[in-house]
Amino acid sequence: MRADSVVIIPTYNEKENIAKMIETVFSIEEHRFDLLVIDDNSPDGTAAIVEGLIPSTGGRLHIIKRAGKLGLGTAYIAGFKWAIAQGYDYVIEMDADFSHPPRKLIELQAACAGGADVAVGSRYKTGVNVVNWPMGRVLMSYYASAYVRFVLGMNVRDTTAGFVCYRREVLEAINLDGIEFKGYAFQIEMKFTAYRMGFKIEEVPIVFVNRVLGTSKMSSGIFGEALFGVIKLRLEALFGSKKFKRQTTAKA
Repeated sequence: MRADSVVIIPTYNEKENIAKMIETVFSIEEHRFDLLVIDDNSPDGTAAIVEGLIPSTGGRLHIIKRAGKLGLGTAYIAGFKWAIAQGYDYVIEMDADFSHPPRKLIELQAACAGGADVAVGSRYKTGVNVVNWPMGRVLMSYYASAYVRFVLGMNVRDTTAGFVCYRREVLEAINLDGIEFKGYAFQIEMKFTAYRMGFKIEEVPIVFVNRVLGTSKMSSGIFGEALFGVIKLRLEALFGSKKFKRQTTAKA
C-alpha cells in the first residue's frame, strides 16, 4: 500500500550518503515514508546506487534522472509535480547529507496532519541550533533569515530552511511554474507564497549538523540570489502579483 507521505531528496554527487539515507528513512517505524530521489546526472554514480536499491524496496523508492545540474529549485518543482500526480498527502523536502535529522520527519508530518499547512524544520526556532558550521556561516545564515523577516514581514525564523513538509493542497494552490528562484531564494519564495495565500506555517525545532561526507553545494551566487530575490518578492507583494493568488483548480 502506498504511503501518504513522500520525502523528496535532490542529489548531485552524493554517493557517500545516499544509500545510508535511504536505509535510514525506510527504517523509521512510527510512520511510513516513501522516497523520491531527483538526480542531476551525478558523475559519481549516485543514480546508479539508487537504481540498484529500487527492486528491494517494495515500490517505496523512486528516482527522476535529469540531464544535468539544473538547480535545487527546479528539482523540487519536478518532485512536487510528481508527488501531486501520485496523490501523496504530505510532501517533504530533505537534503541527502544528514544535515537534516531524518527522525524529525515524524514531527514535520505530524505538524501538517495536526493542522499546519507547511511545517518547517527550523534551526532558529529555539535559538541557534547548528553544529559544525564555521561561525561566519552561522552568522550569515541567521542574519539572512532576520533580514528576510524584516523585508517580507513573515514571522518565520528560519526562512531559508530546506527541511519542509507541505500538505498537498498547498502545492496544488501554488502556481509551481511561476516560482522563479533556484537556490536559497527558492526556499524563501515558496514559504512567502504560501504565507501570502493565507496558509498556516509552523516551525518544528531541529538541530542542523553540517555534512560529514561529500561536498557542500553552497556558493556566493546562491546568497546573492536570496539577497536581491527578497526585494523582488516584496515588490511583487506590494503591487499585487498574481503569483500570490491561489490556483482555481486547488482544493484548499
